[in-house]
Amino acid sequence: VTDEVFRKVFDRLAEIEAKMTINEKNRESEIIALNEAAGKAFVTLSPDTFYVLEKAVEFAKLSGGKFDVTIGPLVKLWNIGEEGERVPEPGEIEEALRRVGYQHIILDKENSRAKLELPGMAVDLGGIAKGYAADEAARILREEGVEHAIVNLGGNVITLNTKPDGSRYRIGLQEPFAPTGEYMAIVHIEDESFVSSGIYERYFEQDGKIYHHLLNPQTGYPEDNALTSVTIITGVSIDADALSTATFLMGLEKGLQFIEAL
Repeated sequence: VTDEVFRKVFDRLAEIEAKMTINEKNRESEIIALNEAAGKAFVTLSPDTFYVLEKAVEFAKLSGGKFDVTIGPLVKLWNIGEEGERVPEPGEIEEALRRVGYQHIILDKENSRAKLELPGMAVDLGGIAKGYAADEAARILREEGVEHAIVNLGGNVITLNTKPDGSRYRIGLQEPFAPTGEYMAIVHIEDESFVSSGIYERYFEQDGKIYHHLLNPQTGYPEDNALTSVTIITGVSIDADALSTATFLMGLEKGLQFIEAL
């Protein structure tokens, strides 16, 4: 594979990141523009961003609102994994929850634009954009004639075909709370995407309790169920990304029912 092919992939990843980030330093971000116009105006989006937002709304409906990209105000409040992470006051959480709800995203497909109905709403595509980026990386590799490949965007893995020798890829499932690289199982996949959502990557501890980054958009708190990690294996990475979060938030029984019904 030539360097040029890799450059194409990395340029594409950078382009998606720039459009969809909520990192304040990036003024090109369409999502920052959308959030800043919340309660005021429609914002025109590129086909990339519109597609990801549309998929996000689709998964929100499918999961009964467990997966909800309007979780931005809650993410900012907890700030998990960032400086100033803390347990917010119940009143603060109640206030933030009033600005959460995918039903308040208005999509105008004909004109490729969107609007957030309520002032102070904020979209955060952290639970779905990486899946889209992985799909795009795989698409470019296929178009460039690459027959065997593995794309790993930290927790989002996608494989093209098998290994060159015809065997399936072996993917290690991270052992939660163990050093990176220690695995609890090995999964064999080919031509599939593999995405994990877990509570062991980004969290902080306070008074002996773990507060992780998988916030329930309906309660405003990190989801406290018996699950530590959920992995979804399917053909498309954007689907696996959204579904791993949704399934985790549903818990074991409801999550399994949900997946088996798809």
